[in-house]
Amino acid sequence: MPQAPEFLTTEARAEWDRVSAQLFHMGLLTDADVSPLAAYCQAYGRWMTAERAIAAMAANDQLTRGLMIKTTNGNAVQNPLVGTSNKAASDMVRFAGEFGPTPVARARLAVSAVAPHKSKFDGLV
Repeated sequence: MPQAPEFLTTEARAEWDRVSAQLFHMGLLTDADVSPLAAYCQAYGRWMTAERAIAAMAANDQLTRGLMIKTTNGNAVQNPLVGTSNKAASDMVRFAGEFGPTPVARARLAVSAVAPHKSKFDGLV
């Protein structure tokens, strides 16, 4: 089974440990897949970090629950952590689709396994 890259953050490494063995046993993780899985795990770690920071801010912000912040001019704007979280979640889902952890990806893999693609040349010999 491929080893986790050393550069993974703590949260990313925990996610690697959670999913890598299962993917390996399903035949969906080889040495060639380390980089895409590492990218998924890093996106997961970034998402978790942003969400924890938003939750900590929410404890002190009953009105917007950390979703908005005030600029130095006093204007309310979206908390940049919300954008970080959204982007990381989007990246996470995109990378996860390559390995099958999303419902749509699992359905696509199941369909491929059950009904292999037929060529227009099948049966012609």
